Amino acid sequence: MLLQKLKEQARHLSVSDRLALVSDIIESLKGNLNLQPNRKTLINQMRGLLKTDQPPPTDAQVEAMLEEHRVEKYLK
Repeated sequence: MLLQKLKEQARHLSVSDRLALVSDIIESLKGNLNLQPNRKTLINQMRGLLKTDQPPPTDAQVEAMLEEHRVEKYLK
């Protein structure tokens, strides 16, 4: 309801006051938008976290890890 009342009040302002209000709103949004990190940058940073000098596990090793996890989860 607050937004609806705000819109109604804004319509009663003079043109110059409405333009000033819009300008202030845009300025307030600019600060928030710049704080949000770029998704592509974040993905590249996460890829760097996953890098290792070891080779990836084989299918048999992955299956053994999954089996070990299942045993811990369901049998203990």
